[in-house]
Amino acid sequence: MKFSAQEEYGLRCLLQIARLPSGQSMTIPEIGKLEGLTQPHVAKLMMILRKGGFITSTRGQAGGYTLARSPDMIVLGDVLNALGGRLYDEEFCGKHSGHNSICTHAIDCSVRSVWQVVQTAVDDVVFKINLADLMVSETPATNVRFYSEPGRLQPAHS
Repeated sequence: MKFSAQEEYGLRCLLQIARLPSGQSMTIPEIGKLEGLTQPHVAKLMMILRKGGFITSTRGQAGGYTLARSPDMIVLGDVLNALGGRLYDEEFCGKHSGHNSICTHAIDCSVRSVWQVVQTAVDDVVFKINLADLMVSETPATNVRFYSEPGRLQPAHS
């Protein structure tokens, strides 16, 4: 299982914007230089993030991109869904039916149940992490404790 380059780079670009001091914005060339991405690639990612409601853009000499809301209100799962979609969704079986109009296993599919469990497990992680959680230094996964409410990730030693 892999996360796409679009999800990885989009999240990194969003974090660059999130780390800006309040009131400042960042341009496509600035983001591209910091992340080692081409300007057209950054422009595409910014369009997706803007349409997803995570960033706003301002035109002009002092223009650029800023967060649309505070980092603690931007949930990782929502960002990943906007950038690349879910691993498994209701249309999954229709997209993988081979040459048939419906999957030959549409009634009794043990594989579908595995993908549903995997999606639930991923959701249980990514919908409990917000952008503010990712703005701190890297924390080893063994030192992280997840809470039941969205956007709550804290070091286990706290």
